[in-house]
Amino acid sequence: MYGRLILLIILVAFLVAGVIGYQMTRWADSPVATDPRQAQPKIVTIPEGATFQQIAAQLERERLIKSRSRFVLLGRSHSADRRIISGEYELNPGMKPQEILDKLVAGQVVLHPITVPEGYSIAQIADVLDIDKLVDAREFRRLCTDREFIRSLEIDAASLEGYLFPDTYHVARGTKAKDLIHVMVSKLWQVFTPAWRLRAADMRMTMHQVLTLASVIEKETSVGEERELISAVFHNRLRRKIPLQSDPTVIYGLEQFDGNLRKRDLSDHSPYNTYRVRGLPPGPIASPGAQSIRAALYPANAAYLYFVSRNDGTHYFSSTLDEHNHAVEKFQKRPFRRMAGARL
Repeated sequence: MYGRLILLIILVAFLVAGVIGYQMTRWADSPVATDPRQAQPKIVTIPEGATFQQIAAQLERERLIKSRSRFVLLGRSHSADRRIISGEYELNPGMKPQEILDKLVAGQVVLHPITVPEGYSIAQIADVLDIDKLVDAREFRRLCTDREFIRSLEIDAASLEGYLFPDTYHVARGTKAKDLIHVMVSKLWQVFTPAWRLRAADMRMTMHQVLTLASVIEKETSVGEERELISAVFHNRLRRKIPLQSDPTVIYGLEQFDGNLRKRDLSDHSPYNTYRVRGLPPGPIASPGAQSIRAALYPANAAYLYFVSRNDGTHYFSSTLDEHNHAVEKFQKRPFRRMAGARL
């Protein structure tokens, strides 16, 4: 008799559990909104350290689930209540509670694009981060000159200038600065292929020197087909021990620059003043793109030693000083005199 009673209790318990499980399954598959027009997406931020009960209450307030208590039960039944990852999520009332739970556990947070243009310096990249507020810009700046952190990236340099590859990165809000830097440096290692490293060794150039030269090329022109020619000019000058005389390097070394490079700036004692200092500057002056890195490694087969702006985005290249002076007269001095005369 006693054994039959226990068996009956067990059967009832199984039946109740089955009914509850069936109801939970139906609820987990029942979204708040069944009309697609009502299922407008919204961004929900799950705070770091929030309890599962708090998260369920938040989802209920946002009208993404019907019942916080059932959502808590759903989470516990899947052992997911302690595995929620904080961050921004795009959710909508047309999602089933199970789908919402799966997304929170998987950490499928919203990713925002951060575009770093070719030729941007660390300071300019930090300004981009400061505008978007996705990554701590102040910490980013600090880490870029932190010697211990830089060594941990296996980089032998005083700063990460030139080592942060320009590209579009997709990051979650609140991404740590060190994590973004790791991704940017890793992208550089991918781009700087083993073949390019062998080429640098054949040219007796370190990776730091290649990136330095590539950054100067990057700042000198935005015209793709000119990069190899400008690289040829600089390689020829380096070989002959002629100062590079690159305005972008001078500008980089100035403490303040108002947009006008003056004659006195060319006498500045900065190590980046390539009018006074022979050879490459101490390090990169910006983040070069793949095209400029390749140009630094594979300069055009040309005897050019000079180039001057045509004032249309392109440059005129010369092999002799006499030819260069004529080009300066034609493209720089003569148009300037015309403009001055027109103003009078």
